[in-house]
Formats: sequence, structure tokens, C-alpha cells
Amino acid sequence: MNLELSIPRKNKINTEIIISGSKSESNRLLILQQLFPSITIENLSDSDDTHHLQDALSKENNATEIADIGHAGTAMRFLTAFFATQEGVVKILQGSERMHNRPIKILVDALRDLDADIQYLDKEGYPPIKITGKKIEKDTVTIDGNVSSQYISALMLIAPSLKNGLTIELNGTITSVPYIKMTLSLLHKIGVVAIFEKNSIKINALETVSEQNIVVESDWSSASYFYSIIALSEIGASVTLSAYKKESLQGDNCLAKIYKHFGVTTIFKENTIVLTKHEKHSNAILSEDLKNAPDIAQTIAVTCFGLGIACDLTGLHTLKIKETDRLEALKNELTKLGANISVTNNSLHLKVANTINRNIKIATYNDHRMAMAFAPLALKTTLVILEAEVVSKSYRNFWQDMQQVGLEMIKEK
Repeated sequence: MNLELSIPRKNKINTEIIISGSKSESNRLLILQQLFPSITIENLSDSDDTHHLQDALSKENNATEIADIGHAGTAMRFLTAFFATQEGVVKILQGSERMHNRPIKILVDALRDLDADIQYLDKEGYPPIKITGKKIEKDTVTIDGNVSSQYISALMLIAPSLKNGLTIELNGTITSVPYIKMTLSLLHKIGVVAIFEKNSIKINALETVSEQNIVVESDWSSASYFYSIIALSEIGASVTLSAYKKESLQGDNCLAKIYKHFGVTTIFKENTIVLTKHEKHSNAILSEDLKNAPDIAQTIAVTCFGLGIACDLTGLHTLKIKETDRLEALKNELTKLGANISVTNNSLHLKVANTINRNIKIATYNDHRMAMAFAPLALKTTLVILEAEVVSKSYRNFWQDMQQVGLEMIKEK
């Protein structure tokens, strides 16, 4: 499905949107729930990734040897560690073509160091993989800290279920620390003794968890597209999003601070945030290190382009191994729109643009965030989002919510 987006006829945005639970929190909690069934969860993410993870963990699929997780990178990483600890279970984890080109070697090596039984079925270092679950008794493992935090979180999530717990030693600089801290906080919430000091994470074994219900906060990455909408709107535009809290486990809550640069204020109320365009954006160059929140890089880059602001974004090395090479994808699509942009292996540099080309077809590269990040540009120009249904990976109701905000859209035949 291709969607043609055009400048809204609605004069001023003023609406309320309910966003489903954080995919990051939901997927972590689903693994913990599988290990400790006394946990119940509310406000789970409605994303494809979470549905894939639930399907792979469901009782109906326990006897099925093959689990296909599509594009769901989080599911691939978390399930690799989970099934490696399930004695007697044999699983083949496979996914989309892109998933089979996303590396998993660092995590597999760490699990093998713990004596896990994992085999590659095609290319060395990449899915699909065959896992034969076994009892893990080793209690120390070393892994690079400057790789995807999902590898580290995958180890953290299984740690309390291991006989002797687990100490994870991290080599080098640690990236995406907020996601590691999110995992740590969820472990603390269910009663796990876990300490993160310097480059070491020590997690004690836990036999049982008392019955408890955990409510998932709504997804801050999803909120980023509404920050962009308000930033690109006229002064006075406003949107209320729920359910959010000021003390969030999600690193992407740095949006509230970053979008002040674009004239957007964030007011925290009970379980909601109110975003308002209260003043004109700053014309100063935006310089941000996003190593702790790389998923919002695409949104920020598009916002800057739409407002004619230059930006230097760094800390983006993990974007090379996402659903697509997001840095090259951003360069390709923003260039078509008229941007002067350059990228390196870990940074993006955008110069001031005075015009925006019209009726450009935006390729999405099987990447949900490409579709969603470019959608707010409809406030500035007409454009077409190709394969727009890709948003379901993380945000199934995205286009309905964009219509509620006021975006005009037509399905192309």
C-alpha cells in the first residue's frame, strides 16, 4: 500500500491520542513472564514485534520446532538467549531476508561461552540458527559494550533463571545505556537483586516471583512522530498523548528536552503529556549525541529538514544494522527531497535547506521508522510513502492516528 500525503486543510492541531505500550518494555516483560509465570502484564505493545514474540512463546507453539519472527530484531535476540536455557527444547529461529542479514554472532558467542548449544544453519554469524536448550551453570560472561544493547539485555533477562545467576562483563564504551537500565529496572521490579557498576552487571538467581501486575508505559519512540508534527506546525498547535510518566524507563524520553530547540514544550500531567508549539524554532544548528536514543534519529533529521535547520547527529553506529542501513536510507530519501546531507558510519550531517521538493516518493526499505519519520513532512509538502503498511512493525494504528491529527491521505492504486 502506497499513501499520498498532502498538507492538511485543518488550521490548527488540537487533539488527544492514546498510544499502546512500549515495545521495549513489553518484550522484556514477556520473557520475564515466561520465566516467572506469576507476572501479569497490562497495556502490552500492539506492535508486530511483540505479536511475533508472543507467538513464539505461546503454549500452542511450544511443540513447534521452527519460530519465524519476521523483521523482529528484539524477538530474535531475546528468544536466542531464552531458548538456549530451556532444557530439552529444540528451536530453529528464522525471520525475513533482512533479519538473516542482521548479525547475531556477538550474542551467540557469549551464549556459547556459557556452554549454550547454538548452530548456524546458513551464514556464519547470522540467522537462521538452531538452538538446543540446556541447563546453564556457568555464571560469568564477557561481551562488547559498544554493540546493540539488545544483546546485553538478552543475557540480563535470562540471568535470574540461571542456577548461579550471571555476571556480565562489558568491554569498552557502553552504548544505549538507558535500555540496559530499563532491563535492570524491570528486574528490580520483580524482586531480582541486580547491580550495574562501571563495566559490570551482576544479577543474582531468583527462584520465584510473588504475584504482581505490571502496567507498561506507552512508547516514547512512537511519541517522537507527534513531537515532529507539533514542531512542523504553527504556533499554538497542541496534542495530548497517553499514557506517559515523567520518571520513565525509556531513553527516548529525551525528546522532551531536544524538541525545546524546535519551540515545543512538554507538560507532564497524570499519565499524559501535552505537546505544544509555543514559539518559533531556533535557527541555530542542532548538535546531539544520540548514542542512548538512536531510534529517534530519523525523526529528528526529518524535523530539522522540514524546518530548514542544520543538524549534526552523532552516536548512530547501531543504525547500520537495523531493519535497513538507516543512515544511508535517510541520505537517499532526504536528498530526493532537496537536502544537502552527508553520513558516516556513526553520524549524520544536514545543512540548511530553503526549499522542499514536492510529490517525492519516499522508499521505506522495509523499515517502519522510515515511513513514520517522513510522514510529518506532509505539513510542509505533498509526498508519497511507499509500502506504508510497514508501520505495523511497531505502531499498527499509526495512519489512523495521523488522520486524527489532521493529515490528508489517499491510498494509491
